[in-house]
Amino acid sequence: MALPLSILDLAVIGEDETAGVSLAASVTLAQRAEELGYHRVWYAEHHNMPSIASSATSVLIAHVAAHTRTIRLGAGGVMLPNHAPLPIAEQYGTLETLHPGRIDLGLGRAPGSDQATMRALRRDPAAADTFPEDVLELQGYLTGESRIPGVDATPGKGTNVPLYILGSSLFGAKLAAALGLPYAFASHFAPAALEEAVALYRREFRPSAQLAEPYVIAGVNVIAAETAEEAQEQFLAAKRLRVSRFLGRGRTFTPEEADTILESPAGRQLLQMLTYAAIGTRAEVRDYLDGFARHAQADELIVVSSAPDRKAWIRSIELLAEAYEPTES
Repeated sequence: MALPLSILDLAVIGEDETAGVSLAASVTLAQRAEELGYHRVWYAEHHNMPSIASSATSVLIAHVAAHTRTIRLGAGGVMLPNHAPLPIAEQYGTLETLHPGRIDLGLGRAPGSDQATMRALRRDPAAADTFPEDVLELQGYLTGESRIPGVDATPGKGTNVPLYILGSSLFGAKLAAALGLPYAFASHFAPAALEEAVALYRREFRPSAQLAEPYVIAGVNVIAAETAEEAQEQFLAAKRLRVSRFLGRGRTFTPEEADTILESPAGRQLLQMLTYAAIGTRAEVRDYLDGFARHAQADELIVVSSAPDRKAWIRSIELLAEAYEPTES
């Protein structure tokens, strides 16, 4: 592979599916990704979203880790302002203790929810303001150099679970650079600041005990299929589904209604989130990702497949892996 390839699994609950079916599919995906040589699989913290089953990231990671052997697993990410740093250190320290060398901890400061859900989480709206300090406190627990005298994470202390800063703006880039941490940019749904943020991160990076050189992970949407037509069909189905999930307010639109909405300003805004998308055959997807990696100055790509059909979802990661198999010289 030209670059390490990883997967962001949104643990989507499909139409007429239960959360249990979704979580079982996540296990299957991780097992197949491990067989195919993917570097890592991450899961994102979302709350009060009936179409996403990854709300309890550490629990999901523990389950998937118990059903895999070698692939790295982690949060992409934990929304740290929703939590106190100590229990997150304990959760991920426990995961690292159970599955040594396989656990990542990506950290974001977005709510991962709406205002009502923030209240249900008992989240202080100002909690994001202390995100940098909370990251350092969490890091101290995991390295065994607690910033609060007399308080340690057990398990957690000395596990050195690697931290990653997630972001879609210049704030995360500056913080990751200042702390000398890897930076994962959410270009799969928030593409606008990609170039500026990565340039800032690389320019201002300061080496740390965890990381000597800047390291950028860039998110990108991928649907690979046997034919370009199949890939475009899955992509169209994904866009229509996105309309219902984001704009339907509990209602599922017909394909014709969804297509009409996609042509509206609100629909175009949804499509703008999918600016970076590799859709097509193995060769077409490979060529797109090669160009995207250069554009993003990425050291690693983390792909998101929005194909609604489960078989197409798995086949997409298989075809992508085949596309990046080293060739005989």
